[in-house]
Amino acid sequence: MVSIITPSYNSSKFIAKCIESVLSQTYKNWEMIVVDDRSPDNSNEIIQSYIKKDSRIRLIELEKNSGPAVARNRAIKESKGRYIAFLDSDDVWMEEKLQIQLSFMQENDLALTYSSYNLIDEEDNGLGEFITKERVTYSDLLKTNSIGCLTAIYDTQKIGKIFMPDIRQKQDYGLWLQILKDIKTTKGILEPLAIYRIRKKSVSSNKLKAARYLWKIFRDVEKLNIFKSIYYFCFYIYHGVKKYK
Repeated sequence: MVSIITPSYNSSKFIAKCIESVLSQTYKNWEMIVVDDRSPDNSNEIIQSYIKKDSRIRLIELEKNSGPAVARNRAIKESKGRYIAFLDSDDVWMEEKLQIQLSFMQENDLALTYSSYNLIDEEDNGLGEFITKERVTYSDLLKTNSIGCLTAIYDTQKIGKIFMPDIRQKQDYGLWLQILKDIKTTKGILEPLAIYRIRKKSVSSNKLKAARYLWKIFRDVEKLNIFKSIYYFCFYIYHGVKKYK
């Protein structure tokens, strides 16, 4: 079984499309665990309407707003599947995503895999695609995070249940680093198998927050010394400058 981990907060605009993309999967042996982070909107009513139709979908409601790391970790803890897959409430999967990726994992004997993905805005307009790297190592991942959370799957039979660091941003990046530190290297699928939604946010403030949490990953989570932290942080600056040239 695949356990699909979906944190939800104020997701009423997109959660139906997210769930529909799971229901349309050609691979059927899954459970979807949606963890609500104390949403004030009506997203839980929408989720409950799908639960009535399909018992493979579960809803867990947190007692207080705790952030996506806590929500995802609660779902991982409650999961029953061999494989842990991640799908945020505003993103969607292509219908053969699980079937293609699980076959790829099994054929190549991999503990962690990922894929490329397409980009859309809040109105479903296409914004291009993100083509990932075919192979990544722990060192590669420190230089740039090439694993999109909505595409990642790991195998608990090979590495056990592994949880995300309890930080507000980049907690998925912390999880990939933790896994890659153990397994050393892994492979991904260059074909886009998911669709990532870019939400309207303040670019400048988010860049500052992202930089702060990236530094926290290096120093507090990975325990890198100051020199290595500066070295890998420079790659973040380089890719940021390169993107806006």
